[in-house]
Amino acid sequence: MKPKTIFILLGILILIIIGCFYAYAWALGSMWTLNTPDENPYYISSKPLVIKNISLPAETKLTYKKRFFWEKNEQSKALREEDLTDISFKEGVSIDWGGVPITSITRFYNSGMKGYRVYADFNSLEESKETPFSKLWQSCNGPLDIMVEHTTDWSFNKKNILDIASCSIHYQRSFKEDIKQQKFLDYLFSELMKTKD
Repeated sequence: MKPKTIFILLGILILIIIGCFYAYAWALGSMWTLNTPDENPYYISSKPLVIKNISLPAETKLTYKKRFFWEKNEQSKALREEDLTDISFKEGVSIDWGGVPITSITRFYNSGMKGYRVYADFNSLEESKETPFSKLWQSCNGPLDIMVEHTTDWSFNKKNILDIASCSIHYQRSFKEDIKQQKFLDYLFSELMKTKD
């Protein structure tokens, strides 16, 4: 083969490889980005919405997983609910979840786990509204990981809640051999189930 023909074939091959790379990147979307929360697309609601069976106030921030590398950060409308990763409320605003004021909910990073993490603001919980569940949760000093049957529902729907996977870093279901941790989570789950919807 002549050198000129070899260079032309190499050029065509390189163009095909680049085209395949971009097609693959487009198909995988977020896997080709760092996909950190600051870079993910988000929408700030201009009016109250119902998302994941939760009534959300206006100015709620909805963050989504990044699907395409060219996707803008701020969106003009809510995106697909199945791509939602975080719900967070404006500073000073919370909603009731099991009798506890919460500031945000985050879907589990591991897609193999069906559930979400709930962050509470115990400073705004009135003493008269405390329950055994809220007191136990507060004693963990951290977020609660909730296992659910259906990931389309992040509300305090006890029919959908299967278990508590963890309460902060102190109590974890994954440490099966630690009886103290398992008993605490069992007790916490039992009190959760007694809480009024």
